[in-house]
Amino acid sequence: MQQQPRNMSVSGAVDLAAVKAAGEAKAKAEQVRAEAARQGGGGAVSPASLVIDVDEAGFERDVLMRSNEVPVVIDFWAEWCEPCKQLGPLLERLAVDYNGRFLLAKIDVDANQMLMQQFGIQGIPAVFAVVAGQALPLFQGAAPEAQIRATLDQLIQVAEDRFGLTGLAVDADAAAEGVRPAVPAGPYDALLEAAAQALDAGDLGGAVQAYKNVLVDDPTNPEAKLGLAQAELLSRVQGLDAQQVRKSAADNPDDVRAQIDAADLDLVGGHVNDAFGRLVETVRRTAGEDRDAARVRLLELFEVVGAEDSRVTAARTALARVLF
Repeated sequence: MQQQPRNMSVSGAVDLAAVKAAGEAKAKAEQVRAEAARQGGGGAVSPASLVIDVDEAGFERDVLMRSNEVPVVIDFWAEWCEPCKQLGPLLERLAVDYNGRFLLAKIDVDANQMLMQQFGIQGIPAVFAVVAGQALPLFQGAAPEAQIRATLDQLIQVAEDRFGLTGLAVDADAAAEGVRPAVPAGPYDALLEAAAQALDAGDLGGAVQAYKNVLVDDPTNPEAKLGLAQAELLSRVQGLDAQQVRKSAADNPDDVRAQIDAADLDLVGGHVNDAFGRLVETVRRTAGEDRDAARVRLLELFEVVGAEDSRVTAARTALARVLF
């Protein structure tokens, strides 16, 4: 059973009202998906749902929006195209083999010529990817499987490292049998309760370790991921001089550490868009290790707020624009 979200605030420490509200919304979304899974719907997806037909009317919903949770590979094809008949089945098989690491969207160019023009396609088959709302050309023609796999591996790595996109959960057994797999129970209830109590008591180190203990055995546990992100955020801001940090960030816009610390304070104070905007701008202005540090912190703050939050979706798109 999906756990009810616990109170993860730290009394008297900092104001996490906005963050907590976003976290509760995230937990609620997880509960909705779990209930849908019990009824044969969402949650873990079936292998068949990893390959979808997309048209112009559904492009924004099925490709652009989905690209904020999983890389979407687009196969532009047509019935009369002989190479398409070789490439299409191969991509469909790879979508299943990669087990939810990417979603394959098939677009018939004859029926969707506007999309073909928008992507500037000169010949088919043509394969693109969309990650966090940004289109990337992958290859054209019926490429060999080894080359395609290498390209997909690189795409998936970029999606994980830069945007924190880990793909979709796929459950072939549940799809075949029409049942939801058992959720491990065991010690999680006690560990999560201990973590919540430590967080409420201000024992941030204990809370961090307790949540990590859950994630060792259950890496996708939504409550543990949310709790860990909040506990780590609180740990980072606990010793900061807020006035000095904000002054330093204002006086030194190129000081990446100052901008990162200020973004943490922004989020703790409930200024979510300010935190995201600060780090996106820092990524835009910097390069190398500084850019990577700002990007990684932004992804960590996404975890605190929750992937379903519209502000996270908007910030992912903004991040993609400055990275590509």
